[in-house]
Amino acid sequence: MFIFKRVAHLQDWIQKKKADGRKVGFVPTMGALHYGHLSLVEKSRAESDVTIVSIFVNPKQFNDPADLVKYPKPIEKDLELLYTSGVEAVFLPEVEDIYPSHHSTAIHFDPGPAASTMEGEFRPGHFSGMAEVVYRLLDITKPDNLFMGQKDFQQLSIIRKLIEDFKLPVNLIMCPTVREANGLAMSSRNVRLSPEARDKAGIIHNSLVEAKAAFKTGASVEEIRRNVFEVFKMENFRPEYLEVVDGFTLAKVQSYNDANQIVVCCAVYVEDVRLIDNLIWKQNVLN
Repeated sequence: MFIFKRVAHLQDWIQKKKADGRKVGFVPTMGALHYGHLSLVEKSRAESDVTIVSIFVNPKQFNDPADLVKYPKPIEKDLELLYTSGVEAVFLPEVEDIYPSHHSTAIHFDPGPAASTMEGEFRPGHFSGMAEVVYRLLDITKPDNLFMGQKDFQQLSIIRKLIEDFKLPVNLIMCPTVREANGLAMSSRNVRLSPEARDKAGIIHNSLVEAKAAFKTGASVEEIRRNVFEVFKMENFRPEYLEVVDGFTLAKVQSYNDANQIVVCCAVYVEDVRLIDNLIWKQNVLN
């Protein structure tokens, strides 16, 4: 496994691989890896000839400086996991490599309403920073395939628009959310939960599963939100939002027939840890 810290060195390596006709898969991460990340690696290795994983804790994605400070950085463990998973190359840039002082990396990108709802409402500036770093990483690596997880569904939707708007020659592949045994979506934040809270946090996913049937049979979004929030509050969770949206535009929907793809997304604090999750409630007009 090659470890690159400089852009030019990584690009030279990629150019040689592409000159040999090899398809490049790319998995961007912020480290603190778990099996959810490794499932993206598995998918990339199955559909690409070489897989590159980046580890970069992007300061522009944190509207709360304290959250950036608390973000775990177990780099040695991360590298060991990537090595055993068969990754060919890891990109470990410094902030100066991603945001060089000698030229601007800012992009003129308008994600539209998709960035102002849900995470965008509660984490102002998050998506502009996320879009900038993903564009920068794609510009550096120029992969054939980009692998992202469904858990960050809003982020993935915005990157899909970024790719379309800039006509980037990359295939975006969404990989299913990987869950713990109790249904809790795997996240780097889960390690900050007490064992008891981590066990109870499976209620988040279970509540979204149970609410699907109610929505399909005509329950309003307001009724579903109220019922789910009551369950959360009974467990001393602090719900932040629950929205039911069009899976392509992220516009809010009110009934099962409003869109061909419908996704429910939520954010909730368990102890002092902010967790997000989502569930696809409708995949197409046939189901």
